[in-house]
Amino acid sequence: MREYSGLLTDLYELTMAAGYFQTRFEGRATFELFVRHLPPHRNYLVAAGLEQAVEYLENVHFTPDEIEYLRRHTMFRHIRPEFFDYLAKFRFTGDVWAMPEGTLIFPGEPLLRVTAPVIEAQIMETYLLAVMSYQTMIASKAARVVTAAQGRQVVDFGARRAHGGPASLLSARAATIGGCVGTSNVLAGQEFGMSTYGTQAHSWIMAHEDETEAFAHFLDTFPEGTFLLVDTYDVRNAVKNIIAAGRKPAGIRLDSGDVAADSRWARRALDRAGWKDVKIFASGDLDEYKIAELLRKDAAIDAFGVGTALGTPGDAPHLNLIYKLVQVERGGKIHEAAKFSHAKVTYPGRKQVFRHSTPGGEFESDKIGLADEPPNGAQPLLVEIMRGGRRIAPPEPVGALRDRCLAGVARLPQRCRQIQRRAVYPVRYSRRLQDMLEKVRRRVRRAAKK
Repeated sequence: MREYSGLLTDLYELTMAAGYFQTRFEGRATFELFVRHLPPHRNYLVAAGLEQAVEYLENVHFTPDEIEYLRRHTMFRHIRPEFFDYLAKFRFTGDVWAMPEGTLIFPGEPLLRVTAPVIEAQIMETYLLAVMSYQTMIASKAARVVTAAQGRQVVDFGARRAHGGPASLLSARAATIGGCVGTSNVLAGQEFGMSTYGTQAHSWIMAHEDETEAFAHFLDTFPEGTFLLVDTYDVRNAVKNIIAAGRKPAGIRLDSGDVAADSRWARRALDRAGWKDVKIFASGDLDEYKIAELLRKDAAIDAFGVGTALGTPGDAPHLNLIYKLVQVERGGKIHEAAKFSHAKVTYPGRKQVFRHSTPGGEFESDKIGLADEPPNGAQPLLVEIMRGGRRIAPPEPVGALRDRCLAGVARLPQRCRQIQRRAVYPVRYSRRLQDMLEKVRRRVRRAAKK
């Protein structure tokens, strides 16, 4: 797959681009990317995917064979040759403001604001929506799982459940942004500088004559940091055999059965052997609800591995992120844009999000206002990321993005951190923004009567 191809877009983005070019419609457009509504099982989202968005914007181009493909496409048979010459030199030259990855976001709040020549801004829509929607979805799920774990470590095991190799890399990255300590995905560990975790599977145990031999061979090979998988045949016999062999592992892993009861029994057995520092790790089709239930049963678990629920979150498998035009500047005149269709109203103008906190540091409410409004003691969330098509700051380590997410979740009101109940965090639009929306509405009505 051509990672930075200009063809990684919907056809209608290119037909609009050709239309702008053909009709000599020149303008500098501002688009904003935001979510209309939270999924039913979410009280907040975690922004993720910005780094890959910036990489694409810096490198997007059209190759000669891609341009030739468009020349032959039936939709472009009447387009002037100069348009294809334009595509041959195409580069993104716009400006980008965005919420840093790991920032908590709510409905209506722009994660990203793109200002560029209208053709450039239009072609970018599909890729930006795809990369930011997917990683934001995963990071938001991970934050809930980490919250449910109540301070215990969570490792991403989602690589084998993700929808293909590239998705597995981005889901591992997003899960770590959402609070996981690392991933089982080795390439993601190398690519993004994340910690990787893993020991052996049931196949290792079954390939040996007996369980004791399997444990011994693995400890011979990996004498440090080894977690032994104890549920292949009988958990309690396995733990007894490990203790009897006298070779202390770093931990044991439970992947099936009555995990709560087995973990409590194993903890007692390990402690009696003087192995209080041996950790108990649980995996096996876990999510935030199952983790919360295990802890309610006083399960003696030190860390969790979560796969399917992170790689393919079934309770919120997509986000309704949208990318909407809010302003066009043509010939020195600014035209504010908004949408008024039922249930899909969008607000005009370049925006900023202002986050208010209590004196104790807890997040209190957000205000969506125009970009030039004063913060009045609130924290502006969108920061400048790109100027003239080039990033203006180096990428942040994934660990720093994780720290931002964890700190943000800790500052949420307690009701919004609950994983079982829906809670609404207060978000309002500024008076200036509401006035601008009404002004645009009146202008559109007048134009419709002409």
